[in-house]
Amino acid sequence: MRLSIFVGCFVVAAVAVHFGLVPSGVGGSNVVWVILLALVLSAPLSFVLLRKQRDEMSQQIVSSVDRAKARLEANRTREDGVTP
Repeated sequence: MRLSIFVGCFVVAAVAVHFGLVPSGVGGSNVVWVILLALVLSAPLSFVLLRKQRDEMSQQIVSSVDRAKARLEANRTREDGVTP
């Protein structure tokens, strides 16, 4: 998803540079300039547009970590209860 947002911003930046809406790069750095513009445009868009997906992934990670902690605690208490 992030890649498609970047590609869309790259196309928009390339069209804007081609038609003179945005100044072009100096010398032969036009492609680098368009890539930088696309990065600057896509970062805030991704932050806003992918917020729901990021929150869902965060919840999945938190639940996985909580399950792992519970298993480790259960194993630790089981080992402590064994006496020789």
